Amino acid sequence: MQRIAIIGAGMAGLTVAHILKDVAEVVLFEKSRSVGGRMATRYADPFHFDHGAQFCTAKSSAFQQFLQPLLKQNAIARWDACFVELEYNKVKREYQWGADYPHYVGTPGMNAIGKYLAQGLTIYLNTHIKKIIDHHHKWQIVNDKNENLGAFEWVITTAPPAQSVVFFPEIFSHFNALNSNKMEGCFSLMLGFEKALPLQWDAALVRGADISWISVNSSKPGRKNDFTLIVNSSNAWAEKHINSDHEVVKSYLCDATSNIIGYDVTQANHIALHRWRYANIHDNPLTTESKPLMIDRQHKLAACGDWLDKGRIEAAFSAGYTLAHQIKSNIEIKP
Repeated sequence: MQRIAIIGAGMAGLTVAHILKDVAEVVLFEKSRSVGGRMATRYADPFHFDHGAQFCTAKSSAFQQFLQPLLKQNAIARWDACFVELEYNKVKREYQWGADYPHYVGTPGMNAIGKYLAQGLTIYLNTHIKKIIDHHHKWQIVNDKNENLGAFEWVITTAPPAQSVVFFPEIFSHFNALNSNKMEGCFSLMLGFEKALPLQWDAALVRGADISWISVNSSKPGRKNDFTLIVNSSNAWAEKHINSDHEVVKSYLCDATSNIIGYDVTQANHIALHRWRYANIHDNPLTTESKPLMIDRQHKLAACGDWLDKGRIEAAFSAGYTLAHQIKSNIEIKP
């Protein structure tokens, strides 16, 4: 049985692993201390925050089927939020999410999705890949400590393009296309309150501001009673301030949030900030529909991720699902 290395244990990497685990020995390498990528949850007792991906929807039948075991095991649940669209601080549209178009969240946090999918897989956390070396027709994986992590017939990267091009070999036939994908950042502001704010909605898409999203994180199913808010900056604003001092960013986003919702959030009992350097695709030049998958059959290298079609959970699944089935069906994996 051949060995396949997958770099990145977010939704794309975990999806690829599940599809290929029955036909190959699959090993995942993740630079973070946990799986799931942006399906992340921050703990600051007594507060919990989904400071990355907020929810997921399932348009395709493949993703709907993929989510069924998670629903049965209560790893995800439907979030029937009262959703509004704001033009700065004015409500322009309001509607209730429901069963007609389900919005799912991990329970009790978004990180539950990655934890569930990671069960039964071989995953090395806190592992930074430095380079991939061709050695006797196999790929050797080397970490940032110059340790050889093993030899593999196939290597698949699901890390953001800017990170992948650092360690992926330039002989990869899609290297230039991979390098052309640019992702934009985002700041996530986490606010915890002992007393709930009297907001009339659970989630808000914001336009005309440097903030793009505000949600009552504690309104999601399976959460504690403590009142928590998640505030996401716009990608454009984040890109301009991606290297700014975090205290300056935190102060600005608090003021902007206060102006939008009409309450002084600087009085929160807990205020924290997280920077996502790679949050969403910028002017996406590639889509899974219009461009071929990044599979190099000659060199047995491949790349995929949500950056192929916007930074959403279903996009990450679709990219991984399509690539993995191509490898599974079109490339002979010998025992």
